[in-house]
Amino acid sequence: MRILISGGTVVSPTGTQAAEVLVDGERIVALAAPGSDLANSFAEGARRVDASGRLVIPGAVDVHTHMEMPFGGTSSADTFATGTRAAAWGGTTTIVDFAIQSKGGTLRAGLDAWHQKAEGHCAIDYGFHMIVSDVNEQSCKEMDQLVGEGVTSFKLFMAYPGVFYSTDGEILKAMQQARDSAATIMMHAENGTAIDVLVSQALSRGETAPRFHGITRPDRLEAEATGRAIALAKVAGAPVYIVHLSTTGALEAVAEARDQGQNAFAETCPQYLFLSADDLARDGFEGAKYVCSPPLRAREHQANLWRGLRTNDLSVVSTDHCPFCFKEQKELGLGDFSKIPNGIPGVEHRVDLTFQGVLAGEIALARWVEVNATTPARMFGLYPRKGVLAPGSDADIVVYDPAAKQTISSATHHMSVDYSAYEGKEVTGRVDTVLSRGQFVIDAGQYVGSEGHGKFLIRGVNDYLV
Repeated sequence: MRILISGGTVVSPTGTQAAEVLVDGERIVALAAPGSDLANSFAEGARRVDASGRLVIPGAVDVHTHMEMPFGGTSSADTFATGTRAAAWGGTTTIVDFAIQSKGGTLRAGLDAWHQKAEGHCAIDYGFHMIVSDVNEQSCKEMDQLVGEGVTSFKLFMAYPGVFYSTDGEILKAMQQARDSAATIMMHAENGTAIDVLVSQALSRGETAPRFHGITRPDRLEAEATGRAIALAKVAGAPVYIVHLSTTGALEAVAEARDQGQNAFAETCPQYLFLSADDLARDGFEGAKYVCSPPLRAREHQANLWRGLRTNDLSVVSTDHCPFCFKEQKELGLGDFSKIPNGIPGVEHRVDLTFQGVLAGEIALARWVEVNATTPARMFGLYPRKGVLAPGSDADIVVYDPAAKQTISSATHHMSVDYSAYEGKEVTGRVDTVLSRGQFVIDAGQYVGSEGHGKFLIRGVNDYLV
């Protein structure tokens, strides 16, 4: 199919321009001046999409999702089918999910299990990071093998002792292997052993409500772990990417390392920009809806996170989409906050929520595209196939209405979860049309995609390594 998207304002990481986007098959073939001979000749026989009054942006790339992820005796509520469909509704055309190595198992077995979950079910393209739960000689060898298969990033945890936790020595070994394999280590940076002590003490005092999830995971223990992860990466000579950064102290550690020229990168998530510890402290058990790790912080951290996005000390906005239904799943933690499944649904709302930052003057339009699409594509080996509107790139394109009004609600969202963390929030801006590799997934506000359209992406290495 040939498609001509005309009349819109094309937004790139460097600015905006009036341009017509020419699509032939799965790829963009040109960006042409409006009314040019090239555009006019291409229009013959092409389907025309009128983007007048709209923004035309690259499909967003969410490099932190957890579809069908087991946690605490249950599993995240979105399948790869439902989660990728919801992502498309929100203007995301690529996800990178996390395959998990089981303790005592191999990386290969974990990756194969996630391939089986996703293959033939995704509405948009997808890739995998690999969670390394058991650092040993065999898993380090497998890291190198998986890089050759396009899995070029590996996540380690300083949290969750007994589940995902790795010691500093194990982390150092994995970082050394990542250095030798040209891979990127992603780090969940919270001091898990200290947190476990605080959790045990709180429960012994009868402090069982959801708000104690945040109190027992203080921001200083995220800042400390972030600094420690950066120090280990420097010793190893490896890059490090801090996932879901939530606090000023952790951001300061990243900024200091970057100022010194270290390959230290970080993401934040919409929940840390728009929600707070006040939500965790809602009456009754309502706070359970907002239990995630790291926890929501005091509101004063939000201004610093927005500043970090402006200065590029925070390079990416991802969702950490990990949905658990309030009924039956979050309720596993009634009477014991430590048993509440950790995670907030959000894969559908990242583009809209961060656009509120544009409207508020927190970030520019170009930066909006950069943190949602271009930088994650470059950081995780998908650029220029993804994350940019350019000749030869995949035709992953979003036509976005910057004036449309909508109210976020579980009654209208498309994620397979029974609540919204942003219930009733009124936002300006809405996805109108979405193309994935030249195929319409959302067409003038209607879903026309298909399960199984999405392809597994063999990723390259981090573009930002120096």
